[in-house]
Amino acid sequence: MSFEISKALEREIEKILSKYPNKDAALLPALYAAQDEYGYVSKDVMVLLGKRLAISYAKVKAVATFYTMYNKKPVGKYHIQVCRNIACHLRGSKIVMETVKEVLNMEVGETKGKFTLTAVECLGACGTAPVMQINNDYHEELTKEKVVEILNSLK
Repeated sequence: MSFEISKALEREIEKILSKYPNKDAALLPALYAAQDEYGYVSKDVMVLLGKRLAISYAKVKAVATFYTMYNKKPVGKYHIQVCRNIACHLRGSKIVMETVKEVLNMEVGETKGKFTLTAVECLGACGTAPVMQINNDYHEELTKEKVVEILNSLK
């Protein structure tokens, strides 16, 4: 393994562990903390967390790969996720996605410069569809104009 858990991540894991009854329960927030530290959850990170939490690599990998909020490969500074579930679809997510692709000149699944574009199944904001998430920020009730404005502010 080419790296160890950083001191900052170790401190964060200690805080997380103090809030949960057992190490298994701390896995999800520990994965988030690791993703914040390293940018994504690589195999090396999963191995490190497994050792640190005394959880098998297989279990860590199963959890990390089940949830789409953990990036398994590097993403750009701005990770744009466009919801494509039924509520968003019916309220214009196709226009949102096409606008993002056009403005940034990229395709779904691609990282280009400081942007990564991902289509996701559900962002859980059906009442304010269509929705996209950029990093941890939700953008709701989107129109083509709003999407252009948001993306231009990030360039």
